[in-house]
Amino acid sequence: MKKIIIAVVVILVAIQFIPVERTNPPVTQEVNAPEQVKSILKKACYDCHSNETNWSWYTKVAPVSFLVSNDVTNGREHLNFSEWDKLRGKESKAKEEIWEEVRDEKMPPWQYRIMHSEAKLTDEEKNILRRWAGE
Repeated sequence: MKKIIIAVVVILVAIQFIPVERTNPPVTQEVNAPEQVKSILKKACYDCHSNETNWSWYTKVAPVSFLVSNDVTNGREHLNFSEWDKLRGKESKAKEEIWEEVRDEKMPPWQYRIMHSEAKLTDEEKNILRRWAGE
């Protein structure tokens, strides 16, 4: 049992040296939305869906760092509020998808809300996003 514990500790220490990408590329175009909408998006979505990720202390500790880096990479690939210009002609579809994810409570995901209770959207905030998505 002692050897297993030592092995686990050695592995946990060793994986701290595996590099993980934690970058914030330049913003090419901010999402085109009223300030009230932007405020909601920033508190609930930007950490994974923008180039303005807040890399908190726990994002530097493996194995959590691997999970968070993967979530951010996937989130930015799917929708990036800092590269809104890449959606030219598809903004309405993106807004519709945003609302569907929020309505179905898929976003923000529950595991994110565990560490970020402020990201849980109120009914009023959901209504604001719904109206914006319908414009």
